[in-house]
Amino acid sequence: MEETAIPFKNLHSREYQGHKKKVHSVAWNCTGTKLASGSVDQTARIWLIEPHSHGKIKDIELKGHTDSVDQLCWDPKHSELIATASGDKTVRLWDARSGKCSQQAELSGENINITYRPDGTHVAVGNRDDELTILDVRKFKPIHKRKFNYEVNEIAWDMTGGMFLLTTGNGTVEVLAYPALRPVDTLMAHTAGCYCIAIDPKGRYFAVGSADSLVSLWDISEMLCVRTFTKLEWPVRTISFNHTGEFIASASEDLFIDISNVQTGRTVHQIPCRAAMNSVEWNPKYNLLAYAGDDKNKYQADEGVFRIFGFDSA
Repeated sequence: MEETAIPFKNLHSREYQGHKKKVHSVAWNCTGTKLASGSVDQTARIWLIEPHSHGKIKDIELKGHTDSVDQLCWDPKHSELIATASGDKTVRLWDARSGKCSQQAELSGENINITYRPDGTHVAVGNRDDELTILDVRKFKPIHKRKFNYEVNEIAWDMTGGMFLLTTGNGTVEVLAYPALRPVDTLMAHTAGCYCIAIDPKGRYFAVGSADSLVSLWDISEMLCVRTFTKLEWPVRTISFNHTGEFIASASEDLFIDISNVQTGRTVHQIPCRAAMNSVEWNPKYNLLAYAGDDKNKYQADEGVFRIFGFDSA
């Protein structure tokens, strides 16, 4: 694959302010037109993002959770449906047009992870007690529950929906067959806990970010590590592939976000930031990277902002 020359240095970030406390999670819808942000302030917000417009951005507040909205994800098949996971033990489905909650499920613990199956039929939720719950989206009822006897961090399906991946505190990636959730493989991925996982949109690779400050890239068909990215010096909290699968963004408590070429492993750009990052996510259609962290204002209060990198300086 030829390395695409994107003039990253000519691009800049825009800031979006709306939350009262720090933003934990950012996620794009499947058409790349809306971005959702989830915050410690117990709300999520939906932002209509037009890459080429400079006008005031419209946003809708999703209210109802009674604790931090730790992670959110959009329905991969429906650009107006979004699911949120909160410390209040509920998982909610929302309509992004009206801002109304359409479904709600009460689970057994504080939810910290949520992800959709690629066909949009199921949602997986992980909580602080290392319990995994799979919900059927239509009925919004749990169809599987499993408690693990090790620390489960982030969770993901592969592109086919037939394989389910868990990153663990033991430095492993557990590979389960879906829907049986039968263990298939344990990958000894890192020398410290594995925190985050991202699937390449072309279905060739997945990447794992670890407390050892490395990001590892895995060939999904062979289950072999093909390279590591070594630019960060702190535990890797969040990673994301861009829409072509050419670039990977990773972030930590380092005061920059690293963007590297997936094929060469070389850094192509670094975005400076002022705080530890909680969430990075590339747009599914354009080279726009949303990111959010623990930014504080001059009074040391949470700023409640996120930013999007990739706008022309013109």
